[in-house]
Amino acid sequence: MASSKRQRNSNNGSGEIHVDSKNVLQDRDGQQNHTETDAIGERNIQLFDPAVEYNMNHKRRGLALIFNHERFFWHLTLPERRGTQADRDNLKRSLTELGFEVKCFDDLKAVEVLQNIYNVSTDQHEDADCFVCIFLSHGEDDHVYAYDAKIKIQELTKMFRGDKCPSLVGKPKVFIIQACRGDRHDDPVLHRDTVDSKTEINETQVDAAAVYTLPAGADFLMCYSVAEGYYSHRETVNGSWYIQDLCEMIRKHGSSLEFTELLTLVNRKVAHRRVDVCKDLNAIGKKQIPCFASMLTKKLHFYPKSK
Repeated sequence: MASSKRQRNSNNGSGEIHVDSKNVLQDRDGQQNHTETDAIGERNIQLFDPAVEYNMNHKRRGLALIFNHERFFWHLTLPERRGTQADRDNLKRSLTELGFEVKCFDDLKAVEVLQNIYNVSTDQHEDADCFVCIFLSHGEDDHVYAYDAKIKIQELTKMFRGDKCPSLVGKPKVFIIQACRGDRHDDPVLHRDTVDSKTEINETQVDAAAVYTLPAGADFLMCYSVAEGYYSHRETVNGSWYIQDLCEMIRKHGSSLEFTELLTLVNRKVAHRRVDVCKDLNAIGKKQIPCFASMLTKKLHFYPKSK
């Protein structure tokens, strides 16, 4: 109603009326009304523009940490993760091509992992676009395994929340977890996909136990090698399915495709694989599907950095 859009200021002797109209009106005393322009609508258009992207024009791309775990302390009774070195090297090569400074750590103890994470979280990242942390290991519930003990995933992510790491506020923080997340195989449906022939025996193994999807906070992207409740498959020669396909998609589309769209392509590619050679006969023909939980607030592109 028009009357509801006017509000007389009883404390103002001029009888000035503020209206949401662009027209200039006269009040009963003959004085001119003033029109106020509401900028909220314009701000909302900018704020919720679907094309808005993260600023990736800082001086450097940022740091990428890779925690690679192949062997474990005997009392954990966890099997070796043969093929994980291929994952580490593949990731280092692919992320370096995107402009990241990559640091790799092999078979660290839990306290060493947490110390390295803490050191990075307290560094200055003002001149960096983003941050990436990758864990290659076995998993269980909401934990991943270091050499001698398991670490709660939230212990890793909470160090990069805004109150702990202010220099990464508003910037993408990407966590990639290559670990098994359950005790079930994903059965093929309707059709069986063909697989590449190999000249050497490349046995498929599974990473033990389970990892659950966890929220982390705004501007986090949590990437998991397999949907909750299922096995994650790893080849003893070529590395894990998920990391193989993630690195391939990064090399092909990393500098051109929006990153969550790239992850969707990775999901599709992994979903077309099937277990071909495995000591566990029950695993033959089984499938895998990765997943990711995005708390990003803008589109994420890794455009090439100018030299």
